[in-house]
Amino acid sequence: MEGLWGSVELYFPVAMAPQGRACHENPAMAKKPALKKVDADSAMPDLSERADGPALIALWGADEAGHEFRLGTREYDWHSHLRGQVFCVESGLVHVRTAHGSWLLPPHRAGWLPPGEAHKVSISGAMSGWSVLIAPQASQDLPERPCVIGISELMRALVRRAVAWTGQDQLDAGQERMTVVLLDEMRRAPHEPRHLPMPTDRRLLRIATAIYKQPDSPRTLGEWAHWAGLSPRTLSRLFLAETTMSFARWRQQARLVHALERLARGEAVADIADALGYATPSNFIAMFRRSFGDSPGRYFAQRGGLRQ
Repeated sequence: MEGLWGSVELYFPVAMAPQGRACHENPAMAKKPALKKVDADSAMPDLSERADGPALIALWGADEAGHEFRLGTREYDWHSHLRGQVFCVESGLVHVRTAHGSWLLPPHRAGWLPPGEAHKVSISGAMSGWSVLIAPQASQDLPERPCVIGISELMRALVRRAVAWTGQDQLDAGQERMTVVLLDEMRRAPHEPRHLPMPTDRRLLRIATAIYKQPDSPRTLGEWAHWAGLSPRTLSRLFLAETTMSFARWRQQARLVHALERLARGEAVADIADALGYATPSNFIAMFRRSFGDSPGRYFAQRGGLRQ
């Protein structure tokens, strides 16, 4: 991003990289946090890069320009943070990509990104939510890899309390105790299966990428194997070994990724079913219900309903 404010250019790193940058497909390129232009009077340090201060810094998100944890509908290029990050949206959907694969964050679930984890983020229709930035030392008891966790009422209430002391350099005894309880709630939170692991074998990765880009493709396992130059048996064996999912399960999970993103944008269920290659909307709804325990309409009820 380029531009001048008077005679000098001012930038500061933000908790998520700015909208509109060119996307790189290699997370290794995210060695430094992205920079966002601000005016001289509003410049502030990026809290996600703060090495000192409280072990835990909480932010409440909003779709407002210049907001430290900006939501709405936008994409953020590959970037990373010094601090670990737990974040949650109360509407819409977040799609996070890392070197370990892709995972989804629907409303009222929290995503965990360890310190230094390169990631790329797409947000769809998220108008409110929160983020907790955790110092590397305080992150040691949290998972080593990104994941989606369930949130409790206690966790959410503690985050709201923690937002009130975000500007403090030091916490009092009561705040320190609440920080310990909140970190323990995050550590004990149940993990949820929203992950789409990516294989590392170049032939499998070629297949996985093609399926993700063409979720409605009618190709069979055998046809995909022939396309990539390996036998169906080898494809099945390697896919299970590298992703811990069967080929059929992985393809269904990839379709679910697309389905949740489209539902979050308010697309009609019938249109989504057709785009994902289902013969009828009923088939798509049945698959969705098996995976999430509810129909698409009820799953996103808090967003004001979906067109059928």
